[in-house]
Amino acid sequence: MLKVISIAELKPGMYVTRILKQKSDLKIKTGIVRSQPLIDTLQQRGVKQLEIDVRQSEQSPVEPSAETPPSEETVSPNPAVKHNPRRKKRPPVDDAISIEEEFRQASADYDAGLRKMTTLHCDLMMGQNVNIAVLDDVGQTILESVFRNESAMAVLTRLRDKNTYAFRHSINTAILVTMFAKFLGFAKERIIELTMGALLHDLGQAKVPQGILTKPTKLTALERKAVQKHVAHSYQLAKQYPGLTPLMIDVIVNHHERLDGSGYPRGLSNNQLSTAAKIIAIVDVYDALTADRTFKKGIEPIAALRYLMSQPTLFDAVLVQKFIRCIGVHPVGSIVKLTGEKLALVLEGNRSQPLRPKIQVFYNAKHQHYITRKKLCLSEHGSTLRILGSVQPQEHQINLSRLLKEQLSV
Repeated sequence: MLKVISIAELKPGMYVTRILKQKSDLKIKTGIVRSQPLIDTLQQRGVKQLEIDVRQSEQSPVEPSAETPPSEETVSPNPAVKHNPRRKKRPPVDDAISIEEEFRQASADYDAGLRKMTTLHCDLMMGQNVNIAVLDDVGQTILESVFRNESAMAVLTRLRDKNTYAFRHSINTAILVTMFAKFLGFAKERIIELTMGALLHDLGQAKVPQGILTKPTKLTALERKAVQKHVAHSYQLAKQYPGLTPLMIDVIVNHHERLDGSGYPRGLSNNQLSTAAKIIAIVDVYDALTADRTFKKGIEPIAALRYLMSQPTLFDAVLVQKFIRCIGVHPVGSIVKLTGEKLALVLEGNRSQPLRPKIQVFYNAKHQHYITRKKLCLSEHGSTLRILGSVQPQEHQINLSRLLKEQLSV
């Protein structure tokens, strides 16, 4: 049975068949709505009226009272509701919206998560008692954003700031792990555990002397031992987290272990390491290599991927290949140079043809000026248009943060 309802009446568990009235041209997939934040997003983006299938819904609409009919003007979702990923709740609808439609919300969620992570680290460095459960909302918003459109948050991992590396690294690792686990087809309940493990895996660095972590020259043997203790510190801090699971502990404790036994803290080798430990090792190193830090500039993603491929004794070669297929040879958010001296922003990967992603051309490198942006799918252009290589934004005085906002905001 089909029923027309207002956005104010839409609840998690209802099966949406189509949008009937909206202020924009937003498109979503049909299916069960899995989360309140997705409903909030639909409302913010101008959805007014929808059609639902009551028989396929897990929750039936409440018939409004004749005296006080609900309306979108008088009834709205409560933005103060907290969402705990440890609660038994169903994940959101997969890939419901485009990167442009998701980008603004993803940016706000990323910034909010970064503020929480920064505050948490600073409090830990000062020896204060902290409530690690504040990261619940960060993990849940990452999960929901990736399942609405995985590219939007992935783009934000390309932003670099050497002064906030310690805080960004945990957020970025969580985003990339969520994407990769989704690509591998993991159960959604397991994905959120990996996400939370990634958020918690480097908390212990707040307990390491910061002068050692930012030292520009080679560390001494004692300094290396001090750095390696961050794993034990992270585990001790994570034990305060009420939803800690064995899988999260595995991610936290084993993210620096390597296949040949050369890692730390226990020197475990291939057969002793779980798939989760092998995954976090790959993602952790990838983000560290591509990030700007106080003592080094980050390398381009393609160089980081080449490094991972060149180290089969350290990283699982099969998982590395799958990771490359997941994020692409030129990950979303990368700036690439095309034939014809044009620059483009990578918007979406192409897993069947990794060298031919979806892009947005925006700059004439020969004449050094911005041009009218144009979306292209390279797989439709044969050999007439192809990527020559990656470009660092500073080579053309491009502010990547500003560029993303200009090119992706709707």
